[in-house]
Amino acid sequence: MKPLDLPDVQSGPPTQNFKISRVGVTGVKKLVNIKRPNSKTIHPLVVKMDLFVDLPAFQKGSHMSRNLELLSDVTDMNIEKPVSDLESFCAQVADHLLKRHEYASCSEVKAEADYFLERNYPNGKKGFEPYKLVAEARANKKDGVKKLIGVRVIGMTACPCAMEVIRKIDGYKDSDVPPTHNQRNITTLMIEVPGENKTVDANDLIDITENAFSSPTYAILKRKEEGNLVYNAHKNPKFVEDVVRDILSAILKKYKNLPDDVIVIVRSESEESIHKHNAFAERVTTLGELRK
Repeated sequence: MKPLDLPDVQSGPPTQNFKISRVGVTGVKKLVNIKRPNSKTIHPLVVKMDLFVDLPAFQKGSHMSRNLELLSDVTDMNIEKPVSDLESFCAQVADHLLKRHEYASCSEVKAEADYFLERNYPNGKKGFEPYKLVAEARANKKDGVKKLIGVRVIGMTACPCAMEVIRKIDGYKDSDVPPTHNQRNITTLMIEVPGENKTVDANDLIDITENAFSSPTYAILKRKEEGNLVYNAHKNPKFVEDVVRDILSAILKKYKNLPDDVIVIVRSESEESIHKHNAFAERVTTLGELRK
Protein backbone atom coordinates (compact mmCIF):
# COMPACT_ATOMS: atom_id res chain seq x y z
CA MET A 1 0.00 0.00 0.00
CA LYS A 2 1.39 3.39 -1.00
CA PRO A 3 2.07 5.63 2.04
CA LEU A 4 0.02 8.80 2.33
CA ASP A 5 1.69 12.02 1.30
CA LEU A 6 0.74 14.03 4.38
CA PRO A 7 0.72 17.83 4.22
CA ASP A 8 3.37 19.85 6.11
CA VAL A 9 1.13 22.64 7.36
CA GLN A 10 3.82 24.14 9.59
CA SER A 11 6.09 24.90 6.62
CA GLY A 12 3.39 26.83 4.78
CA PRO A 13 3.01 30.60 4.71
CA PRO A 14 1.37 32.37 7.67
CA THR A 15 -1.66 34.59 7.39
CA GLN A 16 0.31 37.40 9.07
CA ASN A 17 4.02 37.88 8.36
CA PHE A 18 5.50 38.49 11.81
CA LYS A 19 8.51 36.81 13.39
CA ILE A 20 7.88 35.06 16.73
CA SER A 21 10.62 35.24 19.36
CA ARG A 22 9.97 31.91 21.11
CA VAL A 23 7.91 28.91 20.05
CA GLY A 24 8.11 25.50 21.65
CA VAL A 25 6.98 23.15 24.39
CA THR A 26 6.90 23.56 28.16
CA GLY A 27 6.71 21.28 31.17
CA VAL A 28 8.38 18.23 29.57
CA LYS A 29 9.66 15.81 32.25
CA LYS A 30 12.76 13.67 31.73
CA LEU A 31 15.21 11.69 33.84
CA VAL A 32 18.73 13.11 33.57
CA ASN A 33 21.81 11.42 35.02
CA ILE A 34 24.46 13.73 36.48
CA LYS A 35 28.00 12.58 37.28
CA ARG A 36 30.19 15.34 38.66
CA PRO A 37 33.89 15.50 37.70
CA ASN A 38 36.12 13.36 39.95
CA SER A 39 33.06 11.56 41.35
CA LYS A 40 31.96 7.96 40.84
CA THR A 41 28.40 8.62 41.99
CA ILE A 42 25.60 9.09 39.46
CA HIS A 43 22.81 11.44 40.58
CA PRO A 44 19.51 10.92 38.73
CA LEU A 45 17.36 14.07 38.52
CA VAL A 46 13.72 14.30 37.49
CA VAL A 47 13.90 17.42 35.34
CA LYS A 48 11.08 19.62 34.03
CA MET A 49 12.12 21.35 30.81
CA ASP A 50 11.00 24.09 28.41
CA LEU A 51 12.37 24.09 24.84
CA PHE A 52 12.06 27.01 22.38
CA VAL A 53 13.26 28.24 19.01
CA ASP A 54 12.47 31.44 17.17
CA LEU A 55 10.13 31.32 14.15
CA PRO A 56 10.75 33.39 10.99
CA ALA A 57 8.02 35.56 9.49
CA PHE A 58 7.71 33.39 6.38
CA GLN A 59 6.78 30.16 8.23
CA LYS A 60 3.36 29.34 9.67
CA GLY A 61 4.42 27.07 12.55
CA SER A 62 7.26 25.34 14.34
CA HIS A 63 7.72 21.57 14.13
CA MET A 64 7.27 20.99 17.87
CA SER A 65 7.46 17.20 17.67
CA ARG A 66 11.13 17.62 16.74
CA ASN A 67 11.75 19.08 20.21
CA LEU A 68 10.40 15.97 21.88
CA GLU A 69 12.19 13.60 19.50
CA LEU A 70 15.59 15.17 20.04
CA LEU A 71 15.06 15.39 23.80
CA SER A 72 14.33 11.65 23.87
CA ASP A 73 17.45 11.00 21.78
CA VAL A 74 19.66 13.07 24.11
CA THR A 75 18.24 11.51 27.29
CA ASP A 76 18.67 8.01 25.81
CA MET A 77 22.37 8.77 25.28
CA ASN A 78 22.51 10.22 28.78
CA ILE A 79 21.60 6.84 30.31
CA GLU A 80 24.87 5.38 29.06
CA LYS A 81 26.91 8.58 29.29
CA PRO A 82 25.90 10.89 32.19
CA VAL A 83 26.57 14.61 31.84
CA SER A 84 28.75 16.53 34.29
CA ASP A 85 26.05 19.07 35.13
CA LEU A 86 22.52 20.15 34.25
CA GLU A 87 23.60 23.28 32.37
CA SER A 88 25.74 21.17 30.02
CA PHE A 89 22.73 18.95 29.34
CA CYS A 90 20.69 22.07 28.47
CA ALA A 91 23.50 23.25 26.19
CA GLN A 92 23.47 19.95 24.30
CA VAL A 93 19.73 20.19 23.76
CA ALA A 94 19.92 23.86 22.69
CA ASP A 95 22.60 23.02 20.12
CA HIS A 96 20.54 20.10 18.72
CA LEU A 97 17.46 22.32 18.49
CA LEU A 98 19.19 24.57 15.96
CA LYS A 99 20.22 21.55 13.90
CA ARG A 100 16.69 20.10 13.86
CA HIS A 101 15.01 23.45 13.14
CA GLU A 102 16.97 24.66 10.13
CA TYR A 103 14.78 27.78 9.83
CA ALA A 104 15.59 28.95 13.40
CA SER A 105 18.41 31.36 14.29
CA CYS A 106 18.35 30.90 18.07
CA SER A 107 17.15 28.43 20.69
CA GLU A 108 16.55 28.42 24.43
CA VAL A 109 16.29 25.58 26.95
CA LYS A 110 15.22 25.88 30.57
CA ALA A 111 15.37 23.13 33.19
CA GLU A 112 14.30 22.77 36.80
CA ALA A 113 14.74 19.86 39.24
CA ASP A 114 14.26 19.10 42.92
CA TYR A 115 17.57 18.98 44.72
CA PHE A 116 18.40 17.93 48.27
CA LEU A 117 21.39 19.06 50.31
CA GLU A 118 22.50 17.82 53.74
CA ARG A 119 22.13 20.42 56.45
CA ASN A 120 22.76 20.64 60.19
CA TYR A 121 19.49 21.28 62.01
CA PRO A 122 19.40 23.66 65.01
CA ASN A 123 19.15 20.61 67.33
CA GLY A 124 22.50 19.34 66.04
CA LYS A 125 21.09 16.50 63.95
CA LYS A 126 21.67 16.19 60.20
CA GLY A 127 19.00 16.04 57.55
CA PHE A 128 18.32 16.79 53.91
CA GLU A 129 16.61 20.04 52.95
CA PRO A 130 14.88 20.63 49.59
CA TYR A 131 15.98 23.22 47.03
CA LYS A 132 15.43 23.82 43.33
CA LEU A 133 18.21 23.38 40.81
CA VAL A 134 17.68 25.53 37.70
CA ALA A 135 19.64 25.76 34.46
CA GLU A 136 19.37 27.56 31.13
CA ALA A 137 21.12 27.41 27.78
CA ARG A 138 20.76 29.88 24.91
CA ALA A 139 22.16 29.00 21.50
CA ASN A 140 22.70 31.33 18.57
CA LYS A 141 24.01 30.36 15.12
CA LYS A 142 26.40 33.33 15.18
CA ASP A 143 27.64 33.31 18.78
CA GLY A 144 27.38 29.67 19.91
CA VAL A 145 25.91 28.55 23.25
CA LYS A 146 25.68 30.33 26.60
CA LYS A 147 24.82 28.25 29.67
CA LEU A 148 23.72 29.29 33.15
CA ILE A 149 23.39 27.35 36.39
CA GLY A 150 21.29 28.46 39.32
CA VAL A 151 19.30 27.64 42.42
CA ARG A 152 16.01 28.64 43.97
CA VAL A 153 16.12 28.85 47.76
CA ILE A 154 13.47 29.51 50.42
CA GLY A 155 14.40 31.41 53.56
CA MET A 156 13.13 34.01 56.01
CA THR A 157 13.46 37.78 56.22
CA ALA A 158 12.53 40.05 59.14
CA CYS A 159 11.39 43.57 58.25
CA PRO A 160 13.82 46.31 59.45
CA CYS A 161 11.27 49.11 58.94
CA ALA A 162 8.58 47.81 61.32
CA MET A 163 11.30 46.91 63.81
CA GLU A 164 12.64 50.47 64.01
CA VAL A 165 9.12 51.94 64.21
CA ILE A 166 8.32 49.65 67.15
CA ARG A 167 11.66 50.57 68.74
CA LYS A 168 10.67 54.23 68.55
CA ILE A 169 7.09 53.72 69.79
CA ASP A 170 7.92 51.55 72.78
CA GLY A 171 11.31 53.01 73.64
CA TYR A 172 13.46 49.93 73.06
CA LYS A 173 17.19 50.37 73.60
CA ASP A 174 19.64 49.88 70.74
CA SER A 175 20.78 46.64 72.35
CA ASP A 176 17.23 45.25 72.46
CA VAL A 177 15.61 43.15 69.73
CA PRO A 178 12.13 44.54 69.10
CA PRO A 179 9.45 42.44 67.38
CA THR A 180 8.72 42.87 63.67
CA HIS A 181 6.81 41.05 60.95
CA ASN A 182 8.42 38.19 59.03
CA GLN A 183 8.39 37.21 55.40
CA ARG A 184 8.92 33.95 53.56
CA ASN A 185 11.55 34.80 50.99
CA ILE A 186 12.11 32.95 47.69
CA THR A 187 15.32 33.84 45.89
CA THR A 188 16.71 32.66 42.56
CA LEU A 189 20.41 33.05 41.82
CA MET A 190 21.84 32.26 38.38
CA ILE A 191 25.33 32.66 36.98
CA GLU A 192 26.77 32.00 33.55
CA VAL A 193 29.32 29.19 33.25
CA PRO A 194 31.84 30.25 30.58
CA GLY A 195 33.71 27.73 28.43
CA GLU A 196 34.37 24.08 29.20
CA ASN A 197 37.05 24.43 31.87
CA LYS A 198 35.15 26.69 34.30
CA THR A 199 32.72 25.22 36.82
CA VAL A 200 30.21 26.70 39.24
CA ASP A 201 28.94 24.40 41.99
CA ALA A 202 25.23 24.57 42.83
CA ASN A 203 26.00 23.83 46.49
CA ASP A 204 28.05 27.05 46.67
CA LEU A 205 25.17 29.03 45.16
CA ILE A 206 22.80 27.60 47.77
CA ASP A 207 25.17 28.60 50.57
CA ILE A 208 25.57 32.12 49.16
CA THR A 209 21.81 32.59 48.88
CA GLU A 210 20.93 31.09 52.25
CA ASN A 211 23.51 33.24 54.03
CA ALA A 212 21.85 36.37 52.63
CA PHE A 213 18.54 35.78 54.45
CA SER A 214 17.72 36.91 57.96
CA SER A 215 17.65 33.18 58.66
CA PRO A 216 17.45 29.88 56.83
CA THR A 217 14.30 27.81 57.31
CA TYR A 218 14.02 24.10 58.11
CA ALA A 219 11.54 21.31 57.61
CA ILE A 220 11.70 20.21 61.27
CA LEU A 221 11.81 22.57 64.26
CA LYS A 222 10.71 21.96 67.86
CA ARG A 223 9.30 24.78 70.01
CA LYS A 224 12.58 25.98 71.50
CA GLU A 225 14.29 25.81 68.10
CA GLU A 226 11.49 27.84 66.54
CA GLY A 227 11.91 30.51 69.20
CA ASN A 228 15.67 30.68 68.75
CA LEU A 229 15.35 30.86 64.98
CA VAL A 230 12.85 33.75 65.11
CA TYR A 231 14.92 35.59 67.72
CA ASN A 232 18.13 35.24 65.70
CA ALA A 233 16.34 36.32 62.51
CA HIS A 234 15.14 39.47 64.27
CA LYS A 235 18.75 40.20 65.22
CA ASN A 236 19.49 40.17 61.47
CA PRO A 237 16.65 42.13 59.79
CA LYS A 238 16.73 42.36 55.99
CA PHE A 239 14.84 44.14 53.23
CA VAL A 240 14.42 42.18 50.01
CA GLU A 241 16.88 44.69 48.54
CA ASP A 242 19.43 43.67 51.20
CA VAL A 243 19.12 40.04 50.16
CA VAL A 244 19.95 40.84 46.53
CA ARG A 245 22.87 43.14 47.43
CA ASP A 246 24.40 40.69 49.92
CA ILE A 247 24.28 37.94 47.29
CA LEU A 248 25.96 40.18 44.70
CA SER A 249 28.71 41.00 47.19
CA ALA A 250 29.29 37.32 47.97
CA ILE A 251 29.37 36.45 44.24
CA LEU A 252 32.16 38.98 43.69
CA LYS A 253 34.23 37.45 46.48
CA LYS A 254 33.61 33.84 45.41
CA TYR A 255 34.19 34.11 41.65
CA LYS A 256 37.23 36.35 41.25
CA ASN A 257 38.57 33.98 38.57
CA LEU A 258 35.60 34.33 36.20
CA PRO A 259 35.73 36.90 33.36
CA ASP A 260 33.94 40.25 33.28
CA ASP A 261 31.31 39.26 30.72
CA VAL A 262 29.81 36.49 32.89
CA ILE A 263 26.07 37.06 33.40
CA VAL A 264 24.67 37.21 36.95
CA ILE A 265 20.95 37.17 37.77
CA VAL A 266 19.55 37.61 41.28
CA ARG A 267 15.77 37.64 41.75
CA SER A 268 14.25 37.82 45.24
CA GLU A 269 10.64 37.97 46.44
CA SER A 270 9.42 38.34 50.02
CA GLU A 271 5.90 37.06 50.63
CA GLU A 272 4.42 39.67 52.95
CA SER A 273 2.64 38.75 56.17
CA ILE A 274 0.91 42.11 56.84
CA HIS A 275 0.17 43.14 53.23
CA LYS A 276 -1.78 41.55 50.39
CA HIS A 277 1.12 42.15 48.02
CA ASN A 278 4.72 40.92 47.97
CA ALA A 279 8.05 42.76 47.90
CA PHE A 280 10.39 42.10 44.96
CA ALA A 281 13.95 43.02 43.94
CA GLU A 282 16.13 41.94 41.02
CA ARG A 283 19.49 42.62 39.41
CA VAL A 284 20.51 41.34 35.98
CA THR A 285 24.14 42.26 35.34
CA THR A 286 27.66 41.02 34.58
CA LEU A 287 30.63 40.48 36.85
CA GLY A 288 32.38 43.34 35.05
CA GLU A 289 29.61 45.80 35.91
CA LEU A 290 29.65 44.67 39.54
CA ARG A 291 33.42 45.03 39.73
CA LYS A 292 33.17 48.65 38.64
